[in-house]
Amino acid sequence: MSNPLFQALGGQQNPMNMLNELRTNPVQFVIRQGFNLPQNIPADPNSIIQYLLNSGQISQDRYNQAVQMARIFKY
Repeated sequence: MSNPLFQALGGQQNPMNMLNELRTNPVQFVIRQGFNLPQNIPADPNSIIQYLLNSGQISQDRYNQAVQMARIFKY
């Protein structure tokens, strides 16, 4: 069985490095993962997530899975 987190992170980079990149430059990180964002989107996570949900680039289920994974890493 493959690791969904590893797949979500592209299976190539160190997850901690990617997390640091996500924290320091969320817009560029999301774009590098293959998502489309408008140039004028604020660099805050809530705006990015809301745009991805509204544009159909991610589903509510996928978002919920990401939130669950984030909670695991928090502890």
